[in-house]
Amino acid sequence: MVGFGTGLSLIAAIGAQNAFVLRQGLRREHVSSVVVFCVLADLLLVTAAVAGVGLVLANVPGLVEVVRWGGVAYLAGYGLLAARRALRPGALTADARGAARPLAPVLGSAAALTFLNPHMLLDLLVLGSLAAAHGDGGRWAFAAGVGAASLVWFAGLGFGAARLAGVFARPAAWRVLDAVVAAVMLGLATTLALV
Repeated sequence: MVGFGTGLSLIAAIGAQNAFVLRQGLRREHVSSVVVFCVLADLLLVTAAVAGVGLVLANVPGLVEVVRWGGVAYLAGYGLLAARRALRPGALTADARGAARPLAPVLGSAAALTFLNPHMLLDLLVLGSLAAAHGDGGRWAFAAGVGAASLVWFAGLGFGAARLAGVFARPAAWRVLDAVVAAVMLGLATTLALV
């Protein structure tokens, strides 16, 4: 139960990955694949954190800086693309059939937003520390709770977004969503660059 609550608190913050999953759900574009990818990526990262990889990564000279500047570049680029979409409402329509773009670039974006996220390194350290506090027997139960939270969150976000499709049938709603996404992404990129 502690792992589940901790997992939800770390995952539920508005960020690049969540905004991407929401957008894919609203577009009805490769939703199942994106949800499965995000859950599996989280399970991989949680397993690595509980196994102690986060502590090892923190001791690799320069790795934090590489992750940080990679994250700044990607978040800024994603934010600028969202800002451009917000200014061009004609290009923002939900695809009722889904699968408008090829799967590979969609999963590539999901991977970049997951693994180039500088907060991922911090999450590894935090989760590793919290899991270690539960001892050898409890740390894997903690990890299972975090994994369950990931499954519930991403499935709810991706598949629940389709319920909002009526609202997002209007270009103005897409403009607002993309404007918010752009502000969040560019804000995160700026904060990260100034750290």
